[in-house]
Amino acid sequence: MTGTADTHRFAGPMVDVPRWLADLHRRTPADGAVGLRISGEKDPTAPSPLDLIEGGGFALEPPSAEWPPIDDGLTVRRLRTLPDRVGPGMRALVVGLNPSPASADGGVAFARPGNRFWPAMLAAGLATVDRDPVHALDHHGVGFTDLVKRTTRQAAELDALDYRNGLARLDRLCAWLRPERVIMVGLTGWRAAVDRKATAGWQEPDLGGSPVYLMPNTSGLNAHTTLDGFIEHLRAAQGSPPPAP
Repeated sequence: MTGTADTHRFAGPMVDVPRWLADLHRRTPADGAVGLRISGEKDPTAPSPLDLIEGGGFALEPPSAEWPPIDDGLTVRRLRTLPDRVGPGMRALVVGLNPSPASADGGVAFARPGNRFWPAMLAAGLATVDRDPVHALDHHGVGFTDLVKRTTRQAAELDALDYRNGLARLDRLCAWLRPERVIMVGLTGWRAAVDRKATAGWQEPDLGGSPVYLMPNTSGLNAHTTLDGFIEHLRAAQGSPPPAP
């Protein structure tokens, strides 16, 4: 791990902390350590420092079972992962399973060659700039996170604890920021974490009060769904969920 850099300070609305951490993650060398002092406006609905820092792509250094108040100052280590690109007023929150090494290193979700996510997003009108999550959030209200933040080469490397902890964090994130809808990309994660028999479409359980639309994995390895099929799913996800039974 590289040496500790100067402390970075944030003061402002807590809903802006994820964006600030994502920008800091982009500027921090891999495995680098930085100091944080966050004295944002008090927000009783905000998640714990653990959620904020994990979502930002960092881990407490050294690891600890107890988290001090975030405004006391913390030292964190930059992880090889994707930081959340989220904020208030999202019309949609896109959730991938977990970052691939290509996505973590490139700073863009669904970055593997042959992945059809971004072509489908452009065609469905959810984005207008290819492979630019910052533009998607700022101009279209589309945020990005992952069910599991740990980067792996294959989904088989994830375990039940990854899914359980990831789902709980995602539920708290949605309860805080209240996106209009959640778009889960890939059936594997939702089936492992929520409903092993789930099929694509609107799901009965929500996340933090936000309705969930489940769609197939856009990887080039998924030969069962065409680009047109992904576009159709993303258009359907922009509609209204069915009324609760």
